[in-house]
Amino acid sequence: MNKGIILKTKEEINIMVEGGKRLAETKERLREKVNVGVSAYEIEALATYMIKKLNCEPSFKMVPDYEWSTCVNVNEGIVHGIPKKEIIFKKGDLVSVDVGVYYRGFHTDTSFSKGIYLESENQRFFAAGEKALKKAIQSAQLGNRIYDISHAIETVIRKAGYSPIRALVGHGVGRELHEDPQIPCFADAKMRPFSPRIEEGLVIAIEVMYSKGSGDVSLESDGWTISSSDDTITALFEDTVAVTKKGTLVLT
Repeated sequence: MNKGIILKTKEEINIMVEGGKRLAETKERLREKVNVGVSAYEIEALATYMIKKLNCEPSFKMVPDYEWSTCVNVNEGIVHGIPKKEIIFKKGDLVSVDVGVYYRGFHTDTSFSKGIYLESENQRFFAAGEKALKKAIQSAQLGNRIYDISHAIETVIRKAGYSPIRALVGHGVGRELHEDPQIPCFADAKMRPFSPRIEEGLVIAIEVMYSKGSGDVSLESDGWTISSSDDTITALFEDTVAVTKKGTLVLT
């Protein structure tokens, strides 16, 4: 990864705030679209349309060899799922959508998971991720360490009875889509003294990735999709945030 961006000027902050606002609008349209009978490809088509309409570019199409504006995963799929036409959402599915935009030289990145008429146990699973992201964002404060964000994620997920994904991380974001620092979904107390300090101007994409099973993952035959190795249900929640002297701003 490249070294993480530290925003130095008001103009840089304003650009990322505006890019994040446009991405958030795109995300809400996609969230509304996810429903029974809709295909992953329809989510992709809507995302591409919205990103162009809002005068942005799809960040993910800038990733070498990746041809799509979104990653769409269902149930055991965690990240990097190709939005295929044959993936049709049905009742009981937990759908995760990841999308990013490039606006005036800066990337922002966000994800959401949406349950389609979930059973009560899966609703509880879904709620744990939302809570973990909220707690993680609250931990992204000046003077804290990246460790504190990871600790917040793992604490909420473990307390709910689930497993954080250890092989994947959140990340810095800005002039590049993926920058330092890496932000794991778990915390090793021995590493806290060595974890990077959270500085004013730091911009990070905090990702909560977890499963009902072991938390181990495997790569599918398409070469992109990463799924739970035990085929248990997974979820993904992500926001881009900027740490300022006035507080932490959720950009997406």
